[in-house]
Amino acid sequence: MEAIVLAAGEGRRLRPFTHYMPKVMIPVGNKPILEYVIDALKENGIRRIIIVAGYRKESIMGHFGDGIKWDVEIVYAFQEKQIGTGHAFLQAKKFVTDDEMVVLSGDNIIDAKGLAALIENDAPSLLICESKIPSKYGVVELENGSVTSLKEKPTFAESNLISTGIYKFKKDIFDIVENFVENGKNRITDALQVFIKEKKLKGIKLQGTWRDIVYPWDILDVNAEVLYELPLSVAGTIEKNVTIRGNVVIGEDTIIHSGSYIEGPVIIGKGCEIGPNTCIFPSTSIGNNVTIHPFSCIRNSVVMDNSTIGSYSLLSNSVVGKGCEIASRFSAIEGETKVEVENEIHEIKAGSFIGNDCKIGANVIVEAGKIIGGKCTISSNKVVNRDVPDGSMVI
Repeated sequence: MEAIVLAAGEGRRLRPFTHYMPKVMIPVGNKPILEYVIDALKENGIRRIIIVAGYRKESIMGHFGDGIKWDVEIVYAFQEKQIGTGHAFLQAKKFVTDDEMVVLSGDNIIDAKGLAALIENDAPSLLICESKIPSKYGVVELENGSVTSLKEKPTFAESNLISTGIYKFKKDIFDIVENFVENGKNRITDALQVFIKEKKLKGIKLQGTWRDIVYPWDILDVNAEVLYELPLSVAGTIEKNVTIRGNVVIGEDTIIHSGSYIEGPVIIGKGCEIGPNTCIFPSTSIGNNVTIHPFSCIRNSVVMDNSTIGSYSLLSNSVVGKGCEIASRFSAIEGETKVEVENEIHEIKAGSFIGNDCKIGANVIVEAGKIIGGKCTISSNKVVNRDVPDGSMVI
């Protein structure tokens, strides 16, 4: 059996982080989302993986290559224009060599246990799970184990069961999907109606973990869940008078300077420099080659690779993109607020969300829930009380 992983989309609702990388490459627990998918497939014995890439495909290919590092074989198909999951699926057709396949999205986290029951089933199957907000997904109805209805994002959900977008098919599915795509119906779910009418699509209930990341603040929730499963692993250099409690992972060539306090679950990547006298509190991921200067405090946050946080800074419930340079006395204020994404209003409790390659001066305060786009420059002594578009200067 082999797998087709659909990874061509952008993930617009996750901007600014997807402005420079596809959603599948967003890091949680210091691993891209797509890496969790590949790990789950490998643990179930599936080692030939066809990745359908498109948006910012070079970041996917540069990270995973031919898959040898993960002990799998990866081949790539390409969807140059993102016009639907059915169309993306068809791009993999010429690479498929087996009669059976698992089809899944590369932008949701799934674990090995979650896939196992689906793989073991012989019939065309859909992995389903319960949701507190089913109307945001494809809502599924079952009868004697068969899917009798699948409605995409209905206004009113008659069931709390949703589609995870993970399927098991035989090779003949390509002909069905191709027929629908030729008639302008470009989603896999359009083709599934053929199976549903004949009650030939089985609904397999999730036994493991499946997590969807839709908005920037979802990164924090999923990151926290992932970290609680990490084993203790401390490398690098730990100076005297450093306190480490709980499950903490510290990468090679990282230095934790004297007087620092780290309370897990926390992961700190390779080549980092932390402190002295810096506090890292639970549910925090710090990427590779990150510098956290003295007397700063980071809690429940994600700091991506190659970023710098200045002295006496406070970062709480926030996400900092790759390659950011943040000067001293920066403050990301956590609080309850309303955020608008694609004309939808969301009530959240969060700090700030800062895109890649931003330069932020000293004594800057960012109010709760504000989104700073990629490659922005913010001068010292500013209060950011509104969203800042990509490439802006605040002077």
